[in-house]
Amino acid sequence: MRKLFGYLRLMRPINCLMMGFAVIVGAALANPKSIESSFHSLILGFLTGFSLTAASMAINDYYDRDIDAINEPKRPIPSGLIKPKEALTFAFALTVIGFVTASLTSIPCFLIAILAWSIFVLYTTVGKRSGFPGNLLVSTCVIIPFIYGSAVANTFELNVLFFVLMAFLSNTGREITKGIVDVQGDKLRNIRTLAVSYGEKTAAVVAVLFYLCAVLLTPIPWLLGIVSFWFVPFVALTDFGLITSSYMLLKDFSRENAKKVKNMVLFWFIFGLLAFMFGVLVK
Repeated sequence: MRKLFGYLRLMRPINCLMMGFAVIVGAALANPKSIESSFHSLILGFLTGFSLTAASMAINDYYDRDIDAINEPKRPIPSGLIKPKEALTFAFALTVIGFVTASLTSIPCFLIAILAWSIFVLYTTVGKRSGFPGNLLVSTCVIIPFIYGSAVANTFELNVLFFVLMAFLSNTGREITKGIVDVQGDKLRNIRTLAVSYGEKTAAVVAVLFYLCAVLLTPIPWLLGIVSFWFVPFVALTDFGLITSSYMLLKDFSRENAKKVKNMVLFWFIFGLLAFMFGVLVK
């Protein structure tokens, strides 16, 4: 039973559920009718997002096992609950499940699934230590489930494009902010984040630029008429939150405050998602 719990912790079920749900959201944004007309494909899409995310989490913990032995000794691998080879075997099985469910959906979905998995492996094995390029890889992983959802719905609309652009920009800002939080540990591990390479202040400025670029994009979907008025109140709250978070970060770019901002931005990201959902589904 402890072993089973260890495998559950290894795959991080919350993250897996979020990625699986992101596929459904991507399909709904692309074509609201797909919720009913493509129900079977959406189930497969959810399983693909869930299993490939679980596989990537296991691979990540395998590569980070030496670091986790110091920073997170209670995690499944450093604690001895799961052996490194067992983690890789588990990741392989989950990857097979993800690729099978993707192939049962469509050829484009299968190709996107391979691309998503490859990007994450690239980040885990090489990109993580590269700093800013690694931040871009993480943001790419974040937006792929929404693109995958569009492939499930067999269409790609402008509202999806704007959402993935905003998500990419705001998440990149958040990743740079996380670099400020982790600057001491990243120095020891030779991870060249912007905060490590150029200092916390410069990293804060660059993060804010990404947040504000995301904000500047938000009026466009409504002005183009691709979302309803219900998009406005939710996205206004998102913009207010991102601007407030930006001000907080510029005013105080300490580790403690950067951690607060990082958590706040995730919260505002959820409101941005709701903005598009209401803007598309509620007319």
